[in-house]
Amino acid sequence: MAELLPALHPDALEREPFARHLAGAVEHAPWVAQRAWARRPFGDVQGLARAMEAEILGAPRDEQLGLLNGHPELAGREAAAGDMTAESTGEQGRLGLLALSRDRLLKLQSINRQYRERFGFPLIVALRLHPTLDSVFAEAERRLAHDADTEWAAALQQVCQVMRGRLERLFPSS
Repeated sequence: MAELLPALHPDALEREPFARHLAGAVEHAPWVAQRAWARRPFGDVQGLARAMEAEILGAPRDEQLGLLNGHPELAGREAAAGDMTAESTGEQGRLGLLALSRDRLLKLQSINRQYRERFGFPLIVALRLHPTLDSVFAEAERRLAHDADTEWAAALQQVCQVMRGRLERLFPSS
């Protein structure tokens, strides 16, 4: 993600620097920040998060699907290849997803496979909301029981929660 901007307020950035600094707030979807800029003034980081969430939730379904598919699987092939963004690497590393035991890795691979087959996009979990890996596994199992529409909405809300955590790290004093 862009460098930490402790002295800046989200409203202080012009369009290009804003889009550049916030591009990583939503995984591989810089269009969210680019569109949210037009909603200024935000007032604070929470207002910025609400503006970006409105862009995500108001986007056409095909763009939402692209956004969901832009997220890496938990401890998936991107992690194994070292191809995750710095943000995702840090988030997954915090709970030990990048150094799982064989049994836990196999369990998570099974969950990832079942989830993708059922819903057509990767399981997205806002890891910052979970204190332990067991909590993540329980969340995944619970969400596998959702119907397609319920899970679509849940997945988008998880993206928004991930984004909120990243914005709070980018603008810690806003």
